[in-house]
Amino acid sequence: MTIYDISKKAGVSIATVSRVLNGSDKVRPATRKKVMDIIEKYDYTPNAFARGMGLHSVQTIGILCADSSDLFLAKAVYYLEQELQSNGYESLLCCTGYNLDIKKNYLNLILSKKVDGIILVGSNFIGTNEEENQYIKDVSAQVPIMLLNASFDYPNVYSTLCDDYTSMFEATVSMLDAGIEDILYLYNSNSYSGVKKLGGFRAAMEAHSVPDYEKRILFYEGDPQQMDDVANYLERLSKKKLSFHGVIASEDPLAIGAMKYARRQGLCVPEDLSVIGYNNSMLTTCCTPELTSVDNRLETQTHQLVQTLLGVLQGEEMPKKSIFSGKLIKRGTTLF
Repeated sequence: MTIYDISKKAGVSIATVSRVLNGSDKVRPATRKKVMDIIEKYDYTPNAFARGMGLHSVQTIGILCADSSDLFLAKAVYYLEQELQSNGYESLLCCTGYNLDIKKNYLNLILSKKVDGIILVGSNFIGTNEEENQYIKDVSAQVPIMLLNASFDYPNVYSTLCDDYTSMFEATVSMLDAGIEDILYLYNSNSYSGVKKLGGFRAAMEAHSVPDYEKRILFYEGDPQQMDDVANYLERLSKKKLSFHGVIASEDPLAIGAMKYARRQGLCVPEDLSVIGYNNSMLTTCCTPELTSVDNRLETQTHQLVQTLLGVLQGEEMPKKSIFSGKLIKRGTTLF
């Protein structure tokens, strides 16, 4: 028996059941009695899920990310921990890597610590089919699951993300409108976010009727944070006579690699090669010229995610999905 079974049998929402479990005075007596009758009939004992509803709360939130050395993920974890601490919650962090079985193990491990909710940082936690996402469904029956930078429609799963598709579309259009059509798109992930960004790039190129653009969409298999290796990769491409006067990267380290490539080739940025990154990380101002990049409003996302989580834990009806628009921050690697 889970809270979902109770809500279904009582004919009320999950939030209403949570209010009853939490002793809220915002429930009508008749509704409270209906829910309590179901609880008593089936001898329901609030356990893991009740912790997420404020009963016997340990004021602790589990945070899972794939790689704490990744600039985006590390900054997200920092913002989340600051937000949680300011609201009286501690956090437990697990770095899972990208293997599905290991992610499952860590999710169950963090659940065993009796946390009130779990935050999954990064779109790599969402798979491409139902089987890959079953582990999230299973755990969401016990505690609220909060997704940062991903979307998954399922009860007790809440998503906060940037509109990566539109943000990348608009960034690409900016370069196209500047007269640069031979744009190299460099990416390194087929995650939920990675797919959205790639879709936005493709849509912009299609909308401008750019011929043969697919040959300049390249998946980089190495570590993007090894920026010299990225530059080496682009050098090998140039030797194969692949010509490009613009680079749009799915994240900032790839874009910095493109700038290193330009310096080695004696190219002037942005006159000979325009470059756009993504995530607006600290790297954007650590290079010369400074990097134009899409700001995915990470700090705003993390604030909204924690506010949504706090509302869920208090038994309130909260938005299932919060989507923010990204913004192109123009700096010295573009003329437009």
